[in-house]
Order: sequence, then structure tokens, then C-alpha cells
Amino acid sequence: MRNPPVIVVMGVTGTGKTTIGTRLASALDVPYAEGDDFHSPANIAKMSAGIPLDDADRWPWLDAIGRWAAERAGQGGVVSCSALKRVYRDRLRVAAPELFFLHLTGDRDVIHRRMSERKGHYMPPSLLDSQLAALEPLRADEAGADVDISGPPEATTDHALAAVRVGIHP
Repeated sequence: MRNPPVIVVMGVTGTGKTTIGTRLASALDVPYAEGDDFHSPANIAKMSAGIPLDDADRWPWLDAIGRWAAERAGQGGVVSCSALKRVYRDRLRVAAPELFFLHLTGDRDVIHRRMSERKGHYMPPSLLDSQLAALEPLRADEAGADVDISGPPEATTDHALAAVRVGIHP
């Protein structure tokens, strides 16, 4: 793909942002950044304690992801980031206007089961409902696409690649 985009793999916790993001970056031969790595130690401690982040916690995190994305403009990259609200995506677009959002979507029970099965992650399943309540799906004026996660990672990645190709070169 010429001039690969910077893609934000977004969605609530447990949708497979890391899994799909790394697979997508590999398929596109661009760098991958784990959005969780941009969180401050205070944010991680808060989430580990089962306390949802507020916007004041999120702004520096989003700004750091936005800087990474801006540095990748014209070269491509993939970053995972929940980006649950339009205002968060708008903030990311201030730093990197050409972002393409892939919203990973799925059934709440499937996501909860996946969260319950993963090991070593600081985000407890108890925070899923607060994320679902905060989620504002992509709007028609936002560059991006929804991708269903009900299938295996290989199928989800294939759907994500197709969505990127159609969304970037309609």
C-alpha cells in the first residue's frame, strides 16, 4: 500500500486491539505502538484498582498517542487506543489529521469472556460496562470503519485490512 495511513485500532477493553493491531501492522509492514504503553503509572494504578479513568487522566495519554501518530504521518503505523468518545478521537486528529479509525466491535458477553480469560492485564472485567456506557461509535464524518470481532483473529485481521483498503482508497 502506497503512503500507508496511521491507523488507530479502537474499541472497548477486551476487543483484541493489541492482537489485531499487531497483526495489521505486520501485514502492512508498518510500526505498531501499544496504546497502554502511553499510560502514566498513576493511570495504570487507577485502572488496576477498578477505578475508571476520567477525562483529566486521559488527556495526557491521548496527547502522547497523538504525538506518536503525527510522527508517523506519511510513513504509516498502527496504534491501539480505546478512543471511546468522539472528543477523544477529535483530540487525536488535532495532532494527526489523517488518522483512520478501525472500531473493533462485538457482543458484550464475548468481550467479557475474553477479558476473564486473559492473564496479566491490569484492566479488570468489572470496567467493561463503564467502557460500553462511554462508547460513542464512529460517525459518518469520521474516517474509519467498524470491524466485527466474532471470528478468529485471522478473519478479523482480514476484515480490518479490507476496511483500511476501501477506506483509504475508495
